[in-house]
Amino acid sequence: MTKPVFILNGPNLNLLGLREPHIYGHATLGDVEAACAALGDDLGLATRFLQSNAEHELIGWIHEAREAASAVVINPAAYTHTSVAILDALTAFEGPVIEVHISNIHRREAFRHHSYVSLRADAVIAGCGTDGYLLALRRVARLIAPA
Repeated sequence: MTKPVFILNGPNLNLLGLREPHIYGHATLGDVEAACAALGDDLGLATRFLQSNAEHELIGWIHEAREAASAVVINPAAYTHTSVAILDALTAFEGPVIEVHISNIHRREAFRHHSYVSLRADAVIAGCGTDGYLLALRRVARLIAPA
């Protein structure tokens, strides 16, 4: 088995299922983690699922991923629109990076339309609800498959 896929989640995603369910749905972050682990098993991918409200902690996990992960799936949440530091950390990671957003950020407030993370991401999935995480794992499996 390859190195695990780090699935990183930014601020307020710990409130998934409770916060603005009309936008983000009723699934909890625990539900998303379980679905990712199950699909990862089916795809032969180990997953490491992490969430933090702290930018520095997300950056630390991205740095750790340089040696310990085969890919990064990241929902940076609000840091999408503000964090050059997360972009810089992702740029130092050599494997695939998939950016995920539960809502369609392009149909929301204008400030959400710009993503620093997209400058590094190999793919961006937005507006697919929590299924976006599963789509990201399927894409990672194709990207890291032996040629």
